[in-house]
Amino acid sequence: MRAALLQITSSDSPVENLALLQRLIGEAAANGAGFVLTPEVSNCVSLSRTHQQSVLHLEAEDPSLAALRDCAAKHGIWLSLGSFGVKTGDDANGRFANRQFLISPHGEVAARYDKIHMFDVAVTPEETFRESDGYRPGNRAVIAKTPFGTLGLTICYDLRFPHLHRALAKAGAEILIAPAAFSPVTGAAHWHALLQARAIETGCYVLAAAQTGLHKTSRGAQRKTYGHSLVVDPWGAILSDAGREPGISYVDLDRDKVAQARRRIPALAHDREFDSP
Repeated sequence: MRAALLQITSSDSPVENLALLQRLIGEAAANGAGFVLTPEVSNCVSLSRTHQQSVLHLEAEDPSLAALRDCAAKHGIWLSLGSFGVKTGDDANGRFANRQFLISPHGEVAARYDKIHMFDVAVTPEETFRESDGYRPGNRAVIAKTPFGTLGLTICYDLRFPHLHRALAKAGAEILIAPAAFSPVTGAAHWHALLQARAIETGCYVLAAAQTGLHKTSRGAQRKTYGHSLVVDPWGAILSDAGREPGISYVDLDRDKVAQARRRIPALAHDREFDSP
């Protein structure tokens, strides 16, 4: 299977972002990709909860999601929408969900995953995030079976929690999906190492489509993201690094490499119970 990772600089306008995604998905499909992946918050990058409230939708009413389901069906591809911000109606505080969608070549939602781990950190005095103020966390790990392999779904900050990835691999995942809008500070320090570690620990491919650059905003502070959309093979080798510029990265996936890596280091079968310190 040929996969295409879209590296983009989403604005806070879902209408603008939809047009960009439709164009790039069409280009990737024309170049032979059967699986296209987008970054975290592909529909809207914004730090303003007021703005998000005005432009985000419930899943069933989201015009961008409907249009991209049609886009997947038109091109006959699998499409991973790395995540969308969506309204939920299920949170007492009115928070959104940071939700990943896997769309089938028939335009159906084959799987959905709500980000479990919220990015509540103070990277620097100038770069502080409280994702849980606007988004409520999910509580369920998700795998999805496709003709080219079983996918394990994660989003961005989930990358720092190896037990989630191990649970996905032990449940059958061969390809881990890790869309992101990573901070430039933490990205420069940790991005490559974390993605390689998750691949090595699980014997999975890791596909990480990323947001990049300075994001245009109509309200509130601007965000910067790290870029470097990455593909890591099951032995930990980096197959593709997109750098900082927007664009499309292509990689051919071979699930036999998953089996090879796991035969060489069968660590997933070597867990032992132990007492906590």
